[in-house]
Amino acid sequence: WAEYNRPGFPGDGYGFSTDDRMSYGSYAVDYLTNWAGPRYLGDLVNRSGGNLFKDGEVSHMADVKVVILSAFGASTLLIILSLVAIAYLRRRSTGGVRRGLFAGSVIALAIILGLGTLAVLGWQQFFTEFHHIFFANGSWTFALDDTLIRLFPGQFWMDAGIVIGVLVFLAALVTLILTWPTRRRRGLVNDAQDAGEVQP
Repeated sequence: WAEYNRPGFPGDGYGFSTDDRMSYGSYAVDYLTNWAGPRYLGDLVNRSGGNLFKDGEVSHMADVKVVILSAFGASTLLIILSLVAIAYLRRRSTGGVRRGLFAGSVIALAIILGLGTLAVLGWQQFFTEFHHIFFANGSWTFALDDTLIRLFPGQFWMDAGIVIGVLVFLAALVTLILTWPTRRRRGLVNDAQDAGEVQP
């Protein structure tokens, strides 16, 4: 909603109103987050009674759904592994959790700054290479009057990339600040290690 109503966001030159975009776009987003098959989108019709999405668009959305579900699965696995690592470090290493989070935030900042630089230097090339990684050639390019392009033009993805990048950057930056190895924190770790060494 916020994106479609943002000042300066390009309108649709083929007839979709803002309400049309929000309505049809919600179906596309819902499809990516539910367990329905491709017919969920394939059976949708526009105001004139024709198919809202072409077969190629439906096929691409099915591919996108696989990528998103795979990402969710990988994220769940990483969360589980992170919890196991945190539990292990808390028992085995004084200050290990903080050091791990600090190192992770540094890596995250380096990655987001690197990707951000590539995107700024050439957004279209960055966007193209991203699709080449996850999708087969020719399966993700569409005409300007196709529904997916009319609902989600290039500016939409540019704005989405900026929002995601900023959120990840801020999360990593806050983590970095909160886990920064100050003299006091290093002293606490050393004291804890010394106490452990003198125990009988």
